[in-house]
Amino acid sequence: MSEVRILSTLDAVSAADWDALCVDDNPFVAHAFLSGLEEAGCLREDWGWTPRHLTLWRDGVLVAAAPAYLKTNSHGEFVFDHAWANAYARYGHDYFPKWLCAVPYSPVTGPRLLARTAEDRRALLQQLQTMTVADGLSSAHVNFHTGAEAADFDADWLARIDVQYHWRNPGDWSTFDDYLAAMDHKHRKNIRQERAKVARAGVTFRVLHGDEAGDEDLVTMYRFYLQTFAEYGNSPALTLDFLRHLVATMPRQLVLVFADLGDVPVAGALCLRGGDTLYGRYWGAIATLPGLHFETCYYQGIDYCLREGLRHFEPGAQGEHKLARGFLPTIVHSRHWIADPEFRRALRDWCAQEAQSIRGYAATLAASSPFKPATP
Repeated sequence: MSEVRILSTLDAVSAADWDALCVDDNPFVAHAFLSGLEEAGCLREDWGWTPRHLTLWRDGVLVAAAPAYLKTNSHGEFVFDHAWANAYARYGHDYFPKWLCAVPYSPVTGPRLLARTAEDRRALLQQLQTMTVADGLSSAHVNFHTGAEAADFDADWLARIDVQYHWRNPGDWSTFDDYLAAMDHKHRKNIRQERAKVARAGVTFRVLHGDEAGDEDLVTMYRFYLQTFAEYGNSPALTLDFLRHLVATMPRQLVLVFADLGDVPVAGALCLRGGDTLYGRYWGAIATLPGLHFETCYYQGIDYCLREGLRHFEPGAQGEHKLARGFLPTIVHSRHWIADPEFRRALRDWCAQEAQSIRGYAATLAASSPFKPATP
């Protein structure tokens, strides 16, 4: 017999039971990552994040789960629906709160419906709809789901897409020179010049896994993180305790890149790895040097992937400047269930028009690829 349980904290389920449903080694849906956000003070109701994890049990055994949150704003989601919220208000209804199935602060594609069968994944989606109606909410959203999960959504779930920039090793690159050799002369030359400027400035690099980093390294990386948020006038969500939690629970999946000038760290990038993919998440610097950002955030990550045999590198959302560094436009997906049928019908055309525009934009970007055309 099946039972639905809504968990206000991930500690209500064991890490072993939750992680048994995570089949693709994506670090962002791991129990350690999600529970760490809760335990280390990164999620707060006054910031719009209230954990309401959806779980499905059969004969006392966890068979399906979805990381889910009751949201009172759209902060930290990276699928922008402010226009929807405004339109819903004009329509005479409250858009917030809403249900969100996603990973907080992480615009990273990965499984969102954690289950071994399509039947159980669809049961999760049906329960999301049922809860949305029962709680009088406007909508339910599943952000950055995988392509494999697309078939689990029925036609009432509106599809939205966006563009990110991802690096892919076709399988025959084993060194950075192999990667550069696939590029046209202009882009190859520009990258070499960028890297040479950093080297001439005397900057050296350290790449550490979590179990190779000391607490001083974590404090330094966190300082870089705070610096970036201060420069953009945003409030940082992560805490130093969260970084320490990752070291304690996911030591080999945490990857830290440090740029040192002499004995002083001047920049850093925080990444996570899982399966065959490196995920770039945060960067910061206390020095302004030509090429430092590109080297720290992109080229060091590519070097790491080539050394470690990883096939993919996702350096984060947005940024057309990534294209010239070999990160090609990639479509990412989300789905949205609107409780009001009339509003859902109106948004369907809006989503179709948006998708057409984004696909055209992605095609235009792809035409500017820095790589040489494939030989027939």
